[in-house]
Amino acid sequence: MDVERLKAIVEGLLFVAGDEGIEAKQLASILDLEVDEVIALMDEMKKDYRDQQRGLQIVEVAQAYQFTTRPEFAEYFEKMAQTPSHATLSQAALETLAIVAYKQPITRLEIEEIRGVKCESSISRLNSKNLIREVGRAETIGRPILYGTTKEFLEYFGLRSLDELPPPPEFPADEEGFDEDSYLFERKT
Repeated sequence: MDVERLKAIVEGLLFVAGDEGIEAKQLASILDLEVDEVIALMDEMKKDYRDQQRGLQIVEVAQAYQFTTRPEFAEYFEKMAQTPSHATLSQAALETLAIVAYKQPITRLEIEEIRGVKCESSISRLNSKNLIREVGRAETIGRPILYGTTKEFLEYFGLRSLDELPPPPEFPADEEGFDEDSYLFERKT
């Protein structure tokens, strides 16, 4: 496989991995490469991002590669964080919000079990936009935080009450032989 294609695939994998990052060993397995080849590729990609003065960089944290923003642009990221945002929500935040809306009260762990990925950043963003809030503590070990929607959630979506939410979609998860990965990642034409 050509190097530029490999780099594009790795970029996508880093994006999908998010804050968790992805280890060289896992990348090697996915790309059918040796670990030392992956390390060399990652070193080359780090250099590319640095030489091109891109807004992102690739770093290795706790033996996992991940995208981060470049520290020299921090003042701009801070300005964005401080400005009121009416920007649209990311797909991850919308998925998390839908789960909270339909399953509330719900814990972060329950949300992650449904989504299959970590959702701390989505919860934090939704909380900062006042679309969800802490509504209590679960009566289980560790007493995890329970989340629910807010009045602002109703206003954001133009709802008078949660009763106006459309019915949740039905997925064919009960069908015998159902392949969830194929269903989620099939190409739409």
